[in-house]
Amino acid sequence: MTPTTPTPLRFELLLLGVLACLWGSSYLLIKVALGSIPPTTLMAFRVTLAALFLLAVMRLRGERLPTDSLSWRRLFVQSLLNSSLAWLVLAWGAQYVPSGLAGVLNSTSPLFVFLITALMGANGNHSITKSVGVALGFVGVVLVVGVDALRGFGQQALAQAAVLFGAFLYACAALNGKRLAHLSPLVTATGTMLWAALTLVPLSIVIDQPWTIRPSLNAMLAATTLSLLCTGVALIVYFRLIKTLGPMGVASQSYLRAGISVLLGLVVLGEQLSPTVLMGLVIIIVGVAMINVPQKKTPSTQLKP
Repeated sequence: MTPTTPTPLRFELLLLGVLACLWGSSYLLIKVALGSIPPTTLMAFRVTLAALFLLAVMRLRGERLPTDSLSWRRLFVQSLLNSSLAWLVLAWGAQYVPSGLAGVLNSTSPLFVFLITALMGANGNHSITKSVGVALGFVGVVLVVGVDALRGFGQQALAQAAVLFGAFLYACAALNGKRLAHLSPLVTATGTMLWAALTLVPLSIVIDQPWTIRPSLNAMLAATTLSLLCTGVALIVYFRLIKTLGPMGVASQSYLRAGISVLLGLVVLGEQLSPTVLMGLVIIIVGVAMINVPQKKTPSTQLKP
């Protein structure tokens, strides 16, 4: 899936939608898996199986892992930002924050990318069109999740800060991914999952003693799907999109992801789609489209790797 020639924007936006679907469905799978698998062990299983899957795909494609220490240091930082550290703080914070508010807070990655690039002087990343798109996307998420979700904002401040910090780490991951442009998306995904496994497996052993766990069949099926599709395949798409759409573009999937997770919840619960949710989804789509509108690049708009 390494992009060697320019591809139409509509194809990249289709991949962005696929990524949002994969990560949006992960919330439901995590909920099922947590029924009989502790959080740390679930994360360790997720990244380990994903790493093995990605190694197998690499072998089939004839690609190899990097041999230089600089690449591995950058992969380690990326694994902390995009998986192990981000997931740990999000998992802790989500225990104390209502799911609706957590969904809103976790969708703020594009806002953080916007602010960080502004501070870095990357003016092209906050044009009027993109600025409006970032704002619209967030408004759409609030409408989809429900305005009532914001009523708890300010309570359990530390836990809410943890969820926001997780979104901040995701934003940093999207920006830091540019430093791995010399590696293919498959190699980058594999390297980050190997580092994440080395980080999380020891934690799982110490905290949960996983050999004593007896997970249900449904939990194992959910965890396996989470590992292979929502992690392995999703990360290949993610690192491709960092190259093709850029940090802001790939971060905009968090808006779509929030909408998809709510839609899946409605389907599971058998509830009807309300006009407010429908309006929010439309606003999200418009916002994401505006964020990804092509623009002429100048030397001043380029982020240095």
